[in-house]
Amino acid sequence: MATIDRDLLDYLEDRITPERKERFLEILASRTRFLTVALEDVFQMHNASAVIRSCDAFGIQEAHLIEGRFGQRLDKNIAMGAQQWVDIQRHKTSLDCIGELRAKGYRIIATVPSENAIPLQDFLLETPTALFFGTEKEGLSPEVLKQADAAVYIPMFGFTESLNVSVAAAILLQRLREQLNASSLDWRLSENEMLEKRMDWTCKSIHSAPQIINRYYTEKSGTRKI
Repeated sequence: MATIDRDLLDYLEDRITPERKERFLEILASRTRFLTVALEDVFQMHNASAVIRSCDAFGIQEAHLIEGRFGQRLDKNIAMGAQQWVDIQRHKTSLDCIGELRAKGYRIIATVPSENAIPLQDFLLETPTALFFGTEKEGLSPEVLKQADAAVYIPMFGFTESLNVSVAAAILLQRLREQLNASSLDWRLSENEMLEKRMDWTCKSIHSAPQIINRYYTEKSGTRKI
């Protein structure tokens, strides 16, 4: 993880409004990587984009898109800018995604209506958790179901047996976000992660940020860094 130049960050934050800086700090205080989402070959572009919006809304800093079958499925218009604030990790295969998440200590949770799955109200967050959602008609692949550590489902009480993937993601994230907030788990971003996101978000808020950074280093040492 790169070390953030605090002087540069101060220099850049002087170029955004105090209100925007305060908003960044407020949001980052609630951001988490303890919980993440992985979408496996979602076909409908608006579904992938809506899930990213839900990640932003519920403070989930990172999302994973598995795009082996249908290619990139994120529509910036539908996501309404959420992709600027949520870190998107792209993967060619589900096994690649699972391997990367396991290496980071995540528990792999399939979201699937199954008699062996845990009802949402009984599901407990205890370790970093990755929720896997499948494609609209077929659900999760056999590879993910085989690799999953457990499964969770949303109980329903009508004729409908399943929910749209974006609706299901929003319900799960809202419930689990509340659980995180009420827990004693260490779910917040580290200080350095917060600094990285402050730098990232501030740069995204400034027109011609690379040129301004170049000017900063020129003024500081007379040498160009970019």
